[in-house]
Amino acid sequence: MELPKSADIVIIGGGVMGASAAYHLAARGTKNIVLLEKEEFFGQGATGRCAGGVRYQFGTEINIRLSLASLPMIESFKEEIGQDVNYRQCGYLFALTNEKDVTAFQRNVQLQHKLGVQTEWLSGDEVRRRLPLMRFNDALAGTFHRKDGLVDPNSVVMGYVNAAARRGVKAFNGAEVTGIRVSGDKVRGVETARGPIETRLILNAAGPWAGQIGQMAGVRIPIQPIRRQMFTTTPLPEVPSDFPFVIDFGQSLYFHREGEGLLIGMSNRNETPGFDQNVDEDFELVNLEAAIARMPLVEKAGRAAHWAGLYEVTPDAHPIFGRTPVDGFLAAAGFSGHGFMHGPIAGKLMAEYILDGNFQSVNVSALDLARFEEGRMIQEYNVV
Repeated sequence: MELPKSADIVIIGGGVMGASAAYHLAARGTKNIVLLEKEEFFGQGATGRCAGGVRYQFGTEINIRLSLASLPMIESFKEEIGQDVNYRQCGYLFALTNEKDVTAFQRNVQLQHKLGVQTEWLSGDEVRRRLPLMRFNDALAGTFHRKDGLVDPNSVVMGYVNAAARRGVKAFNGAEVTGIRVSGDKVRGVETARGPIETRLILNAAGPWAGQIGQMAGVRIPIQPIRRQMFTTTPLPEVPSDFPFVIDFGQSLYFHREGEGLLIGMSNRNETPGFDQNVDEDFELVNLEAAIARMPLVEKAGRAAHWAGLYEVTPDAHPIFGRTPVDGFLAAAGFSGHGFMHGPIAGKLMAEYILDGNFQSVNVSALDLARFEEGRMIQEYNVV
């Protein structure tokens, strides 16, 4: 399929955000949409390299509301889109090992309850009782929400891409954006590795690369790419089928079932921003040692696979929605590690903004680009 010479809307980024926006625009009857992905396959960037977690447990009202809107869309995904996404509601269990986190999470749980998210508060003894395979002698408390869980990222992306294509969206792989034409503070077109496209409306859904795309349009978007890596183990039959997604919050160390084994990851607090997606073998050893200290059983397993991906981090760990100083250049990016789970509603919100002029499903107007210069940042505490 040849790249068209013009389009009404060009969406840059074929991960969950761009694919969701393309689908929701097309589902409302919008024609002449082009979706551009630089990789050979859709969803192979940040979306395809994430851990697949979805949760209601956040520390700000806006993120909780995004989850309240987005996770039910994932739950009904097969019914609406026709694609099974393997939503496993194993629950997230946050184990808290220092008083500062306990105090913050008490506030978070109160907020979650106020908004209808019935997160359980656990004592340290309850954490230890629920996780008999793990060593949490230092756990002071914990939280658990049973409807948090895991979803297959590739199925979500391809479900949206295929559903969008059935509604007339033209989706292209290997179409890296190399430039954006702007004239008089208005978008005029996109330059790609496969040729130019004239357009008056661009949605920047490029995830960790959204800042680079912004520079092409002369717009500063404060997103930093931060490497995060994880590995999977060979089978561990001792791990029960109902093992939750466990997060040792103090260490940013996490475990969840993956096939017959475990997926294990840990944030490197000394990671410098950049686009390197190679596995840091030295840090992987740090991760492994921390994992074995928490779950001695891991020492029995081999490594099945490992990989690294990128978080798209903003200064306040919240996304950016909507307009920029360049007319016709919009953004939906900067989800700071939780974009996959909020991708369904984010795409719908951008369709509402483009077609109706405002956000209707969730009021995310406070999450505009201008907030960074105007000092209106909203800090998220519950980011791993």
